[in-house]
Amino acid sequence: MRSKIFIIISIMLIMAFDITPCFADNPVIQNIYTADPAPMVYNGTVYLYVGHDEDVGTDSKIIMKDWRCYSSVDMQNWTDHGVVLSVTSFKWAVQTQDANAGQVIYRNGKFYFYAPVQDTQNGGIAIGVAVSNSPTGPFTDALGKPLVTFSMTNFSGYATHGWRNLDPTVYIDDNGQAYLYWGNGGCYWAKLNSDMISLNGSVNYFQLTSAAFGPSYTEGPWLYKRSGLYYLAFSAGFPEAISYSTSASPTGPWTYRGVIMPVSSGNNGNHTGIIDYNGSSYIFYFKVGLPGGSNNRRSVCAEKFTYNADGTIPKVPMTTEGPPQVGTLNPYVSTEAETICWETGIETEKCSEGGMDVCNIENGDYIKVKGVNFGTGATSFDARVASAASGGNIELRLDSLTGKLVGTCAVSGTGGSQTWAAKSCTISGATGTHDLYLKFTGGSGSSLFNLNWWKFNSSSASPTSTPTPTPTPTRVSSPTSTPTRSSSPTLTPTPVKSVDIDHNGVVNMSDVILVAKAFNTVSGNVGFVDACDLNNDGAVNMADVIMIAAKFNTMV
Repeated sequence: MRSKIFIIISIMLIMAFDITPCFADNPVIQNIYTADPAPMVYNGTVYLYVGHDEDVGTDSKIIMKDWRCYSSVDMQNWTDHGVVLSVTSFKWAVQTQDANAGQVIYRNGKFYFYAPVQDTQNGGIAIGVAVSNSPTGPFTDALGKPLVTFSMTNFSGYATHGWRNLDPTVYIDDNGQAYLYWGNGGCYWAKLNSDMISLNGSVNYFQLTSAAFGPSYTEGPWLYKRSGLYYLAFSAGFPEAISYSTSASPTGPWTYRGVIMPVSSGNNGNHTGIIDYNGSSYIFYFKVGLPGGSNNRRSVCAEKFTYNADGTIPKVPMTTEGPPQVGTLNPYVSTEAETICWETGIETEKCSEGGMDVCNIENGDYIKVKGVNFGTGATSFDARVASAASGGNIELRLDSLTGKLVGTCAVSGTGGSQTWAAKSCTISGATGTHDLYLKFTGGSGSSLFNLNWWKFNSSSASPTSTPTPTPTPTRVSSPTSTPTRSSSPTLTPTPVKSVDIDHNGVVNMSDVILVAKAFNTVSGNVGFVDACDLNNDGAVNMADVIMIAAKFNTMV
């Protein structure tokens, strides 16, 4: 009885204090520090542009030299596309740092990146614009000079400091007119010509009254339109919360509507981007969310939210889970190794075969891929690997690091860290939908091997695909083209009602954590939530906790 009580108390503590790091899916990026999220929906995919806080940054100084891009079709697994723009791309800018918050938008077959950098010619922060034929870059300077200079915002008594031109946001209205908004300590706006690289008229600014922007507008405007109403979200106060105002016109007047996301404990700043995708609404932000993090070593996160019936935005809490997954991931197509829900230890780099690869793999590192739909079952696994050392192993486990082992792919030396070879192994027991853990094992030391992509195979047909639902267009038009990767439909797996939820042969703390994660969740979802409804009553509740406690430390 004492052991049963211990397990019940343990589950309650896990739920109360959220001590389940192996199942946390926020922040969305873990191998580097990131800030200033700018999401864009294009062709059924969410592209997330972020600033990169260098590890050498301190609490008194931010070091940012480039912008990175990540993409997702399911809001949980994010593919790393590496550096897409850096301050060195703007030859007129200070070359060492200040890759401040920017945003990308699509128009007329091209992607435009608006980025504030330190201007060496005119002084202060200026806004440059870079262009690319692809959402993943590379972006190149479109003008060879700033689009907005420091002198253009020299208004008497209004935001007179040198960093006033931070944080551009851009929006194309229904009539085709494009607008640029920006500003720290002031909020400026200007019309853009249809070429997206020149201003149409002069720079204007909004009066920062309490009726329009509440107690304090600080920086980071983000503009979008929903149901005929214009929303302007922004960072407010210091430390910064996320607040918003609305208007019937893109040029105001604005009416303050309140706080979306309160101040985060331990973090002075915040910056938001808000989109609609596949019929749901999402807010991106940053916080101190990773080991070694600080006010200047931040981490981007995401949450799903629902507008109130009157169109107002509710307060959105920061969570460690992030938004629910949209659909499932199809393992029977090649998946880039840098497609990650969560990871520990790995890094990414440019790959000689194109794109990116996962590198710096050490013993015990892992990658978690969420919601992988194996359908009726996988029979083999292929991986593209390279190793300048003696290699190692890729253990393929379901639902946790100690979960069911369905296969082990042995990696031998290939003669170089970019000398690529194909490796395969057999798979047994991978059916239904599970979180997939690629656990890396091998000798001591760094860089056991690098991983470019992976793919499962099945003797039967892969899960039948259905078209990805068309996302609600929010900030860009979506021309027809083939997406880089699409998710497969959700299949309902056969419920597993064993108290050994992770199938590791013993009822232990890993099963406790799964129940805690699913507690008070209605059954019917894919993955471990169904498995945790042990008594089939339609919900994960205290009855399931007691069943776990009764079998704790029992071999199955």
